[in-house]
Amino acid sequence: MPEMRFRILWPDGVAETCYSPSLVVKEHLRVGGSYEPPEFLARCRVALNIASDRVQEKYGHACSLALGQLARIEEGCAKFAGRPDARVSVEAFEE
Repeated sequence: MPEMRFRILWPDGVAETCYSPSLVVKEHLRVGGSYEPPEFLARCRVALNIASDRVQEKYGHACSLALGQLARIEEGCAKFAGRPDARVSVEAFEE
């Protein structure tokens, strides 16, 4: 199963590299895309849950790394809740 990383830039300028056990993230985010935190979270939630489900199907257990990454993204987005100017940018995909 091909894993990948995707680099993001939080609204406060902090860069972070995120993990996915599947390339499915590419179907939900785009490099150069800029998303309001709730939309970014929704897209990541769908993609990382699909990725974890694929691991479940192949190996018989959910992907704790994908679910942990989703929890981290949830925490990050919560910091910017209610800020209409906040945007999360996707800088790169790394396969």
